[in-house]
Parts: sequence; C-alpha cells; structure tokens
Amino acid sequence: MARKYFGTDGIRGKIGRYPMTPDFVLKLGWAAGKVLASNGHPLVVIGKDTRISGYMLESALQAGLVAAGVNIRLLGPMPTPAVAYLTRAFRASAGIVISASHNPYDDNGLKFFSSTGTKLPDTVEEEIEAWLEKDFKTVSSAELGKVERAKDAAGRYIEFCKRALPTDVSLKGLRIVVDCANGATYHVAPDVFSELGAEVIAIANEPDGLNINDKCGATHVEELRDAVQRYRADVGVALDGDGDRLIMVDQRRSIVDGDEILAIIAHHRHQECGLQGGVVGTLMSNLGLEKSIRALDVPFYRANVGDRYVIEQMNLHNCPLGGESSGHIIVRDHITTGDGIIAALQVLRAMHDSGKPLHELKKVMSKYPQTLINVPTRQKIKLDESAPIQEAVHQVEQQLGDRGRVLLRASGTEPLIRVMVEGEDATETAALAEDIASAVRAAA
Repeated sequence: MARKYFGTDGIRGKIGRYPMTPDFVLKLGWAAGKVLASNGHPLVVIGKDTRISGYMLESALQAGLVAAGVNIRLLGPMPTPAVAYLTRAFRASAGIVISASHNPYDDNGLKFFSSTGTKLPDTVEEEIEAWLEKDFKTVSSAELGKVERAKDAAGRYIEFCKRALPTDVSLKGLRIVVDCANGATYHVAPDVFSELGAEVIAIANEPDGLNINDKCGATHVEELRDAVQRYRADVGVALDGDGDRLIMVDQRRSIVDGDEILAIIAHHRHQECGLQGGVVGTLMSNLGLEKSIRALDVPFYRANVGDRYVIEQMNLHNCPLGGESSGHIIVRDHITTGDGIIAALQVLRAMHDSGKPLHELKKVMSKYPQTLINVPTRQKIKLDESAPIQEAVHQVEQQLGDRGRVLLRASGTEPLIRVMVEGEDATETAALAEDIASAVRAAA
C-alpha cells in the first residue's frame, strides 16, 4: 500500500500548509491512538524541538491521542534520540517527536518510534493512514486518556549519554565548543560533556523559537570553526536542531564529516575489541570510507540514502555501526537511532585512548574528490534502458577501474538526475562527471 502522508522520516511540511496544520495533527493523533489503543490504555511519550510551532502541534497531537483513549507523558524540548531512549525507559507503547530536524523554523514534522525505540514498521504507518480516512469519534469520558509531564526527562537522558563512556574515561583537560543549533540539545549537550570533565563553551544555545538551525548547527559550521579558533579549543561539536546529526571541527578549523566520524569510531572499535558484523554507509558515502573499512578486513555495506535504510541494513547484517556523510551516526550497542551526542562521545573516547588530536585520528580515511552534477530533466528517464547513458557510464568506470566509482540516480523529490563521480584526482573526476552529465542531457 502506497503511503499518502508518511515519508522515510515521518510526516513533514511547512507550518500552516496541509498537512502541517492543527486540524490534521489532531486527526493524526486520534488515528495513531486508535491503532495503539487496541491494547487498552497505552502510554505515548511526546518530545519536541524548539520551534515556535511545536507548542501548537503538541496541543493538537495530545488532544487527538487523548480522544482516542491514550495516556501521554510530555517530555518538553528533547532531542530525537532522547525520545527514542525514553520511549523504552518509560515502557511506552510509542514515542512521537515534533521536529523538522535540520530544516528552518517555519517547517515542522512528526516522527514516530515504536515501543523498542525504532522507527514504526510500514504496516503500522499504513494502518494509521487507514484510520485517517475514518470519522473522528471521541471515546467516552471514562475512557479518555490522561496527560502528565515527565519528571526530569533531561536528567535521565544526560545520565544515559554519560554511560556511553566507561567510568574510567574522563574528558578532563579537553576544551570543547558545543554548537547546539538553538535546538533541542541546548539544555542537555553542554551538561553531558561538562559532567564528564570537559571544559565546555556552548554556542547557539539560546533558542527563541525562530533561530533553530539559523546559521548554526551541523549544517552551518562557520561560527563553530571560528569559535574553535577563538577559544583555542581541542575540538568542536556541531549538532542539528533535533540532535540526531553530528559534524565535528578539529583544532585546525577543518571540518570532520559523518564519513570521517564513522571511520574514526570503526577503527577505534576494531583496535579495542574487534569489529564484528561490519559497517553500513550509504550510496553517497565517500569511497575513502569504504576503502578505510575494508582495509580492516571488515565488510562495508551501502544502503539507500536515509537513516531508516541504514538501520535496515545494520539489522540485516548485524552491524554495530552505520551512518551517513551528513552526520547521522548510529552506534547500535548504545542507541537505536542516530544520536549526535553519543557519536561525539565515541570520537572523544578514541582521542582519549589514543592520545591523538582529532586531525590525526581522521587520517585513518583519505577522502576521495567527489563531483556531483544535477541534470534537470523534462521527462522520466529509465537510466538502465538508455544505451547512450549506459555507454558513457561504462567508459568512465573502465577509465577509473578501482580508483573511483560512479553513481547515477534519479531524485525522489525533483525532476533531476544526479550524476556523481569519485576518483583520486579532482580534475579527472570533474571531467568524467561532465561526460556522463552530457549524455544524460542529450537523453533528457
């Protein structure tokens, strides 16, 4: 069954435009509640990021859930991975996050977690959508759900994060700049690192409902780079609006992206206790990451873009680590979803154990130059059936051999064909990508 509302990361859109309207979210809460309420009075935990629209959507969502007979525990502003953890900690039937992640403040969305802290199965999302087509009917007064605010949700999550480091590992002596993106980690991330012994300088930690992800956080690291230099910090940590992404900055102001972070954690794990199962990246993960992992004699798997698909491959191959270039890093023996704070702690532990600064650690991976060209199309092209395109790809792959790779895929949201070529030489890579792009333009 094709889903009408749920995408790969829940439901998302512009506030005031369907479906991000109070009436739809009210009905969505009711529909989700009807699916969950088949087992009596279930408990649902709700967290949100710092967008001004979160209050409105939270009120509508809880009204719908209560009308379906569901009990609610409100967590307040809380990172997405914290909601995944607290769903399990409170033995809740489900968890819901009101957030649009790294998007601007005037977007918002809803993401659902199952009782195990994982994304809802497709079948459950389809069942919720089926209830959305039915008439809204409130349960009797005696069956209405109740709402209460969770006590010390932030403190619970802080302690959970701290347990990601052994008790004999301290961050004392490290000066860390933490960019909270004016988002959901503003009141937890600085405390995690400082309580573990680090000297913390927090920036973008004063949310006003409108400044989430605004020239800050994991998608805009210039301010963090400047702060690392200004405060002579050892490392910079950039989280996004809902705390599930991580980008780091070393003491030389260089950016350390998700591929490099994943490589650092994998190499540290391998040296510490071996790395069983392998590592999962995506189709867009840099070839340097794949070669770095395979050099450990450890399998490397590629998933479709999206943390949902990364987690699917991790489960399929029983991999402890997975992630995306954008900074979604899943450390499966600690958390069921991407968690920027947990991932940062793994890198900081590698720095502690090795005695090496971040700019030395990231040398475990040599990043290949990558050229990406978006080719607009007037019509849908079946890439595997176009002889000229396939011939152009074949010629480039022959020229690159094992020195690079080619990725050709249609955008899922725009009339575009994305042409990506990686290789050892940036000039050659750019020229070869243009050769394929020209063949695509001729066919489009």
